[in-house]
Amino acid sequence: MITRRHFVGATLGASAALATQGCITTPPAAKRMIVDAQVHLWKASTPEWPWVPGMKPQMPEPFSIEKLLSMMDEAGVDRVVIVPPSWPGDRNDYALEAARRYPTRFGVMGRITLRNPKSAALLPKWREQPGMLGVRVTFLSKDIAMLSDGSADWFWPAAEKAGLPVMFLASEQGAAMARIAERHPGLQLIADHMGMSLANPAVVDGKFTEVIKHTLMLAKYPNVSVKLSSAPTYSRDAYPFRDMTPPIKMLFDAFGPRRCYWGTDITNAFDKATYRQRITHFTEMLDFLSAQDQDWVMGRAILERLKWA
Repeated sequence: MITRRHFVGATLGASAALATQGCITTPPAAKRMIVDAQVHLWKASTPEWPWVPGMKPQMPEPFSIEKLLSMMDEAGVDRVVIVPPSWPGDRNDYALEAARRYPTRFGVMGRITLRNPKSAALLPKWREQPGMLGVRVTFLSKDIAMLSDGSADWFWPAAEKAGLPVMFLASEQGAAMARIAERHPGLQLIADHMGMSLANPAVVDGKFTEVIKHTLMLAKYPNVSVKLSSAPTYSRDAYPFRDMTPPIKMLFDAFGPRRCYWGTDITNAFDKATYRQRITHFTEMLDFLSAQDQDWVMGRAILERLKWA
């Protein structure tokens, strides 16, 4: 007679044997998707692809699609949001070329000419361009005035109506951005680089807490999120950039894991850290981020915010 003890023992023994033979396996843990929320790409200046006179790139040599793709593969970065730089002017063709050639690796937050209200006509069909995810605008130096002089007022309702997320670079402009966020609750606004810029003397002096107060005041608006990007650029320390931990934590605590995005802006301070170090800065050196937090911050959140399937 087969007793219950014999049956259970035989079943366990058979299961162990099958597992040993590879017939029963434990499903592997899902791989974390790593998405860099900002990288610039550009070509050499030529008559066909000229840079804006007087503007200098972050590095003297071009930063090409092929170079970035090789670095991504080496570091384990799955996708990158390409943000076209300013020195070639308001053009998106090279970024869109990258997305066309590698649609599973690259998406684009394109530039638009803010000083021309006729640009509004482009927005309804903006995302029909393969790889285009939204718009990126900058308000630095003389362009800060556009937040108060009315010249950019056409843009916000047009982007909201078109359902386009907008990344914005503006340092210590919290009050102006708060007004925009409140007036346009359907507009997804993403603050670049924690609200920092090297054009801001306070950032250069390391007064990070003073600067990010303007970004923190936006956390109460659910349509505003933040890129915890370009930390090595602003840090006055070597890796692992300990002086950046307080501002990153303050912003993370205010916005939460689903509204914070890791990003490198890697061509800024290129020699200060490897691509891998820019990843491990967040995955190994910021102990306030749980594994689940890291899943969101390192990629899942930006994919969700930009509706990048």
